Amino acid sequence: MRFMIIVKATADSEAGKMPSTELLTAMGKFNEELVNAGVMLAGEGLQPSSKGARIRYDGASRTVIDGPFAETKELIAGFWLIQVKSKEEAIEWMKRCPNPFDVPSEIEIRQVFEISDFGDAATPEVIAQEEALRARL
Repeated sequence: MRFMIIVKATADSEAGKMPSTELLTAMGKFNEELVNAGVMLAGEGLQPSSKGARIRYDGASRTVIDGPFAETKELIAGFWLIQVKSKEEAIEWMKRCPNPFDVPSEIEIRQVFEISDFGDAATPEVIAQEEALRARL
């Protein structure tokens, strides 16, 4: 099972405050544990939303909205993509994670859909297309 681990933004991360050397070192050690255990597939920090954009879709219309975005508690400051046997294992790993910030913070754990989760909508053609794309990654 794959899980997206979402690091929620804080006022400091949105202001562009950089982590301390101590935090970078602790996160590096945690990431090394994840890699050594064969759990980590990807993981990165994200720049503040002031450097980003959103695209709003309405039918065929596309509207680009430049950051920053107002609701800091709903923004993402970083992520991991991990592969583990269960949600409980994902939780156990993330309980070991250093606090990503010098202030109270939050990490969200969300399971990634697998093609089999889509039931009958995942026709053999759709499954073949998905498998071909994954092979190219």
